Amino acid sequence: MNTDTSNFSDALSTVVDPIFEKTLGELGSLSNLRTDGDQHYATVRISSPSEAVREELQRRIERALKVHSLPTVQIEWDIQVPTRETVSNDPLPEVRNVILVMSGKGGVGKSTVAANLALALGKAGARVGLLDADIYGPSVPTMFGIAGHPSSEDGKRIVPLQRFGIKLMSIGFILEDPRQAVVWRGPMVHGALQQFLRDVAWGPLDYLVLDLPPGTGDVALTLSQQARITGVVVVTTPQEVALQDVYKSVSMCHKVRLPILGVVENMSYFLDDRGMRHELFGSGGGQAVAEYASAPLLGQVPIEPSVREWGDRGTPVVQSAPNTPAAQALNEIADQLATLVAQSHFERHGSKQSPPADEAKRLRVLR
Repeated sequence: MNTDTSNFSDALSTVVDPIFEKTLGELGSLSNLRTDGDQHYATVRISSPSEAVREELQRRIERALKVHSLPTVQIEWDIQVPTRETVSNDPLPEVRNVILVMSGKGGVGKSTVAANLALALGKAGARVGLLDADIYGPSVPTMFGIAGHPSSEDGKRIVPLQRFGIKLMSIGFILEDPRQAVVWRGPMVHGALQQFLRDVAWGPLDYLVLDLPPGTGDVALTLSQQARITGVVVVTTPQEVALQDVYKSVSMCHKVRLPILGVVENMSYFLDDRGMRHELFGSGGGQAVAEYASAPLLGQVPIEPSVREWGDRGTPVVQSAPNTPAAQALNEIADQLATLVAQSHFERHGSKQSPPADEAKRLRVLR
């Protein structure tokens, strides 16, 4: 290593990672420092696909180089999403994180939040799947505008459908008529969920998002017993009639030891043509649930006709209208969620250990 590269290494090693609040040197996040003529390069490993995290770390790197009177370094981002701990019989051995989106209450926009979070994480560069675990009322086929039956290449495992780069599975893909009712007792629902976990060829994923049905019954219990869950995102609306059921879902998570990553308050407010904010369903509900869950409020999603319109058309708002306030709120929530997932892994592994790294490639972005 020549002197110039040593100077860069010393400067970059002192930069503090915004996710873990430890230096890049402590985390072992720096590699491949090199100089080619007047150009300087370095690879920095980060544990979240969040663009906001990359931008903040880029600013910190630029400040550190300026302090040391060093020229700009082109950063190649090596995104290494940490992985959950699995056991030998885990049904999803190649899935790094399993995230449940749930609410004890129906009609709060849980499927809308799940679909848009999956898309936002995918657009950030992560490998993402979305499992529609609502057997009686599947929404994924409509929200993603996708129909057809999954295939099987080997006669044993089902190949999920894909749209916008997201791997998708739903009971709605199997029904001959989308208006057909699923009239099953609990054991059949349990069996279907097992198949969706074990017999679907999900392949390597950074995040598998599961859209759960309302309530605190068989589906949530089955999932908590079948796979090691990274965490839960609880969705609510502000009004009291929703909160009473949402509290029950939080209580269930505590009882079966499902970690709650955060709370999303949907339909929080309406912005009129003048930009005035109107809280049609009251205020403070999301924060109240977050305090009860001892988890952060990840964000508030405003009421917008475009969310409903694009969802009905099969293109969730994060994909179809990314500059709308609702889409921006959902993208920010996805960024926070990815960061919280990384932090939760780091806390479990201990403050002296680096986040787990995937030796075989992940996403590399040159900036």
